Amino acid sequence: MNNPQFTKVVCLECGHEMPPDMTLTTCEKCKSGWLDARYDYDAIKPLWTTGITGVRSLWRYGALLPISTPNPEISLGEGYTPLVRLYQYERIYNHEGIYIKDERHQPTNSFKDRQAAMSVTAMHQQGVKECVLASTGNAAVAYAAYCARAGIKLWLFLTSLVPNEKMREAALYGAEVVKVSGTYDETKKVAAQFADRKGIIMDKGARTIPSKESMKTLGYEIAEQLALERHPDGSKKWLAPDWYIQAVSGGIGPIGVWKGFQELLDMGLIDKMPKLGIIQAAGCAPMVNAFHADLPKAEAVIPKTLIHVLATGDPGHAYHLLYTATKSNGGTMLSVEDGDTFKAMRHLASRAGISVEPATAVAFAGLDKMFTEGVIKAGETIVINCSGHTMPAESHILGDQYDRYILDLQIDPTDQTHSPKEEGLGTALQNLDEQVTTVVIIDDNPNDRRLIRRLLQSYKNYRVYEAPDGAEGLKVIADRKPDLVVCDLTMPEMDGFTLLERLKKDPATANIPVVVISAKNLTDQDRKTLDDYSDSVWTKGGFETRQLVDHVVNVLGHTPVGNLSTPSKSNSEEKSDTTTPKQNQSTIVIIEDNPVDLRLAKRMLTTVNDDYYIVEASTGRDGLKAIYTYHPDLIILDLMLPDLDGFAILDTLKDDPNLRDIPVVVVSAKSLTEAESLRLNSHIKVLLEKASLDRKKLLELIKHELSGL
Repeated sequence: MNNPQFTKVVCLECGHEMPPDMTLTTCEKCKSGWLDARYDYDAIKPLWTTGITGVRSLWRYGALLPISTPNPEISLGEGYTPLVRLYQYERIYNHEGIYIKDERHQPTNSFKDRQAAMSVTAMHQQGVKECVLASTGNAAVAYAAYCARAGIKLWLFLTSLVPNEKMREAALYGAEVVKVSGTYDETKKVAAQFADRKGIIMDKGARTIPSKESMKTLGYEIAEQLALERHPDGSKKWLAPDWYIQAVSGGIGPIGVWKGFQELLDMGLIDKMPKLGIIQAAGCAPMVNAFHADLPKAEAVIPKTLIHVLATGDPGHAYHLLYTATKSNGGTMLSVEDGDTFKAMRHLASRAGISVEPATAVAFAGLDKMFTEGVIKAGETIVINCSGHTMPAESHILGDQYDRYILDLQIDPTDQTHSPKEEGLGTALQNLDEQVTTVVIIDDNPNDRRLIRRLLQSYKNYRVYEAPDGAEGLKVIADRKPDLVVCDLTMPEMDGFTLLERLKKDPATANIPVVVISAKNLTDQDRKTLDDYSDSVWTKGGFETRQLVDHVVNVLGHTPVGNLSTPSKSNSEEKSDTTTPKQNQSTIVIIEDNPVDLRLAKRMLTTVNDDYYIVEASTGRDGLKAIYTYHPDLIILDLMLPDLDGFAILDTLKDDPNLRDIPVVVVSAKSLTEAESLRLNSHIKVLLEKASLDRKKLLELIKHELSGL
């Protein structure tokens, strides 16, 4: 239900006012995408002055939301998560009043459930059946869950750096996941062009009214819960903390939270605004860089961090909003190294019993830095956004069809058909048209199903799903919403005619073309029914394979296939890749910031023989990224690196059961203290000094370590 207290929409860039329409996406005057909902605050203030009662979810604050009540078919009880006091951290920092807003209690364990709940409810209300979203991880999972509830088909575009667990979880909810081999900003561009080509709505995150409005409920909840925590006698109904701290990627969270506190302040319900602590990963910190240069606009960066959920290189106007808010009352923006983040993640779990994902640990690494640098003053109350779980969706859950759930879209930077700025996006999108095409084959004969699937995939990169009968076929069609159905007529439980009737009577499936392939002798009535319900009818064994392929491709509106003797490769065929190790090669990662030493080490190994595949990294972050990507057989490591040092890398390896057994050879010029030597000996087998490096000894050591594999 739309809120009658929702009075207007205001452009945040030019100030133009428009009618209260939550579907607006751009200013009608200046075309800006940054719009803000406004309400009748005078009418709401007396209702909230004495506190709020009622449902304990974000819909508790419906009076200041564009949609005032939830849709019970979509809502999962989102919002009103616990405010938990961290007594352990208070003792560590000798500072009273440290709290977390525990967003792990959300339906999919992140604060993005607020955004998804409001946005998907709004889309469902508008009759949207299909939408597109680009994400770095948590929003993808949240939208996938809520779109499943709402019956909306979701196309998710994720960078290839998003953890596989996130992709699997989104696919588990039935989303169409497209993995893009590019930056997040390139991924957003691909998603926008895909949505435009297919005529599908694309959710624009913080720039949409429902998304931002949902996030301000975090501010309301903190103010309400903190008042009860600090004044249990009920003498105070609302209370703002001195600091609100959050790890940031695109910035939608703190933008919304700031607005929530601002509305409470304007209504006189709180007496101050909290200071913002905006924390970013050092390998992707465009906001922090601009803030410390005192610039109102952030320059885009190329992400170089292992915290892929926070890898937004270009924050756009979101940074300007946060810059203004942070500067207004003494807030700050800080960056933290990945090594410090992983350390904070371990400490939070072992000291406070709170297990979080790395993106959340960034905020706690920032908290430590703020205390160390004296940013937080004695007596100041702190609330930290604690969002994101550590429980993965295992690959076997999706079964042997996993590869069909995750589409891999390669962007060719050498593509010459577009300007350099486009970097091959056009060609990638053309290829994606085939990859996202879904065909469901329904036939009780497994050999016939397999034959048709292999035939189609021999010429086109279609995703093909199979079902053994009509009843199962209807379930697959409901889940996958295919572009075309191929079915038999004589099947157990539900025959093809019943299936066709059910498809045509359902508005959601009535327009899906159906190709019938059957050995049944048809009566005149059968033919009449099929003329009404199917696109074409083929007799098993009575046609050439090329004819069927051409017909299917034509029905789908795709480019005709080439010569029969040169079919296109299916998704399952291997592709040659010159950037991966050969079958008998051992992979060695060399992490060294001195280009001369790096070049020397590589030459030393590659001139011996062709048994080694060398991966180079000149920073600690790039080194860890290479280790996670290649899972090498051996690591050669310098200790003195420009970002996180060799000790931090060794700690990370030790704490990861999948990496701790990789042999490490340390080659360094660093003079070690006794404590450092002891620490090093617990991690590695070999330490070589650069100044007296013996080439022959190094090669023998490497050969010895690799021989045990």
